[in-house]
Amino acid sequence: MQTKIYIVFCFCLFCTISFAQNTVSGKITTQGGMPLSGSHIHIGTKTVSSDVSGNYSIKKLPAGNIKVFVSYVGFKSVDTLVNISGDQVLNFSLKENTDQLQEVVVRQKANTLNKSILEQKIKTETIEKFSNQTLGDILKEIAGVSSLKTGSSVVKPVINGLFGSRVPVINNNVRLEDQEWGTEHAPNFDVNAAGKITVIKGASGLQYGGDAVGGLVVIEPVAVKRDTLFGKTILNLASNGRGGSVSTSLHKGNDKGWSWNALGTFKYSGDKEAPDYVLSNSGNREANFSGDVKFTGKKYDISGYYSFYNTTIGILSASHTGNVNDLYNSITNKIPSVVNDFTYTIKNPKQKVQHHLAKLNYNYYFDETASLAVQYSFQFNKRLEFDVRRGDFNDIAALDLELTTHAINVDYKKALHDWTLKTGFNSSIQNNFANPATGIKPLIPNFDRIEFGTYGIASYDLSDSFSVDAGVRYDFSRVDATKFYLKSRWEERGYATVFADFIVGEQGNQWLTKPSFTFHNISASTGFHKEFEADLNWYSNISLATRNPNPSEFFSDGLHHSTGIIELGDLALDKEQAIKLSTTLQKKWNTFSVEVNPFINSIRNFMFLRPVGFETTIRGAFPVWEYQQTNARLAGVDVQTHWKISKQWQHDFALAYVNGKDLTNKESLIDIPPLNLSNKIQFSKNEWHDLKLELKSEVVLRQNQFPDNNFTTNIVVNNELVPVLVDISTPPPAYQLLHFYSEMKFKTFGKTNATVAFSVQNILNTSYRDYLNRQRFFADEMGRNFQIQLKFNY
Repeated sequence: MQTKIYIVFCFCLFCTISFAQNTVSGKITTQGGMPLSGSHIHIGTKTVSSDVSGNYSIKKLPAGNIKVFVSYVGFKSVDTLVNISGDQVLNFSLKENTDQLQEVVVRQKANTLNKSILEQKIKTETIEKFSNQTLGDILKEIAGVSSLKTGSSVVKPVINGLFGSRVPVINNNVRLEDQEWGTEHAPNFDVNAAGKITVIKGASGLQYGGDAVGGLVVIEPVAVKRDTLFGKTILNLASNGRGGSVSTSLHKGNDKGWSWNALGTFKYSGDKEAPDYVLSNSGNREANFSGDVKFTGKKYDISGYYSFYNTTIGILSASHTGNVNDLYNSITNKIPSVVNDFTYTIKNPKQKVQHHLAKLNYNYYFDETASLAVQYSFQFNKRLEFDVRRGDFNDIAALDLELTTHAINVDYKKALHDWTLKTGFNSSIQNNFANPATGIKPLIPNFDRIEFGTYGIASYDLSDSFSVDAGVRYDFSRVDATKFYLKSRWEERGYATVFADFIVGEQGNQWLTKPSFTFHNISASTGFHKEFEADLNWYSNISLATRNPNPSEFFSDGLHHSTGIIELGDLALDKEQAIKLSTTLQKKWNTFSVEVNPFINSIRNFMFLRPVGFETTIRGAFPVWEYQQTNARLAGVDVQTHWKISKQWQHDFALAYVNGKDLTNKESLIDIPPLNLSNKIQFSKNEWHDLKLELKSEVVLRQNQFPDNNFTTNIVVNNELVPVLVDISTPPPAYQLLHFYSEMKFKTFGKTNATVAFSVQNILNTSYRDYLNRQRFFADEMGRNFQIQLKFNY
């Protein structure tokens, strides 16, 4: 009996081993025989990438019919069924897809390790359409992403109601360090340099940091295949601002391993115009360059990258009030206090910003399943803010900050059967220098910051239709600053007893202090992706994010000249911790698809800027905004649909709603986006030079949930002080905007294709004010804007 059992056991063991020990290998090439390094090969539940020679190998495959999928950007995919009955060699020659080269599928590389987050997709044509605008403008195309503005040129993304340092921007695998702390500092990035853009709603991108309380914006440049040469030039002319832009890029690769990219952009615009008046001193200039060079060896590649961003931005003259009367009258009368004739001249107040980014990368591929990446990056950000000053001081910046950052990243990735593992660490050293030559006490002091972080992420495919992922991250941070505080302010803020050990010296009516803070943080994320039959997908993720107070929240103490308000930080702020639960249902039919993404984000020690009154300086009387903390909850839903009505007609709909509550004070949070909806109808006719006609409706409802921060002050009326209520809380009315876009494509000469586009923003020239624009107290938004765009692909 025991002998029979032993024989049966050996037979089962033999069958099991034979069933799961098949190996499939081969080579992925072009039809011309060129190897395609980095091709995606998916066989059953196994996934690998081809090496630099195009070779791949997948082991331990079961016998029987199994699905094989092979893809590479710019080539037609292979999707077939193969019978596996032993070790086999499968070679594939992919056919180039010229249509696909004209489209960018937004796919963050790290999303293979965060499968519980639905990827967002933006086409290349959408990026090109916004060539003359900002990163914040283009990201609004994604449901749940809005924008916080200071005027028309300073735009930063808001994800599910959160912005600033809660939404890190990752440019070419480098976290942008560009003094993005304040509401009036836009990301220093040229949208024309984007090849891929991904928005991650939540803290799932742990390899980039654990402080993404709102989410991440991940930007990747155009990838160059080794055997290609192509370029692009985009010309824009805009009626509102009477300016435009030109952007040219060239991408080159060859069969000796070398490839390079180069891009240059120039923008020039005068004063923008509202429907009824000129928005005086709202012009802007921009001159940018970026480029990289890369060498690919047999088992490694090495690359260098450099970008330079240079901009001058005019700050609306009417937003700089010199006394309480001006602010009260602007709010009450709804008319700017300063309206001049159109001009290209940019006067004070204004911003001048330069940002340098350089990096070196080394990637080593042990085999098709394991790789090591090492990166060093350097950033230098110089910010100048000019106020209206007397005499020769008018040419001297009132704020002069230089932020220098050195960073090292090391990442290791390993694919093991159904597992994908990634781990690594990063370290950075940062210095901020506040130039004393301004003659004004700096808003942000000198400081040094040291950071170190390490993470581990794992994803596991339980089956072809079900996968899970999880990750954890630890971060260490230390900030040491040097700052003068007025003794009166020190006492007023209650620092005398709590932070007495920070005082190291005395100068007249000021204390010389050296604040120092150390933080140890843990962040984590976990979730799953389940694919049902009939194209139904369910994504679910829960994440823990931890964010330290940034330098602006800690140390702000004085007049912020770009917004005309006094900002006060708080040394007593504690770190912010958020737990976000997000789930997405995605359903696709033949002609219709829908995505529904509800979420809830519970944030302890939520930091925000609250208006608290007025303060008089030698420059005048200015509103005072103070950083405070509370416990908060943000909950909402994002909805997107796509309906292919017919061959020529299609419709897109998007809805985003966020409800923000201050749980401690039992009131609504400030600066939460109102409910907004967009409808876009599109007609296309390929036979008519790829004609495309598009009409978009954008509806933004009034924000009915807001805190009451109104205050009473005295203004001068008939040479007497009269108490008045300054209403800085009530949101503006709802509004609807209509936009039109059209384009046609033409074959010019050789392989050059030309696209002619004509668009109109705000067709009806509607007068409106945006609740999330810090200049809404002083002027309307931009009016109608006609734009002509010429695109040449060669």
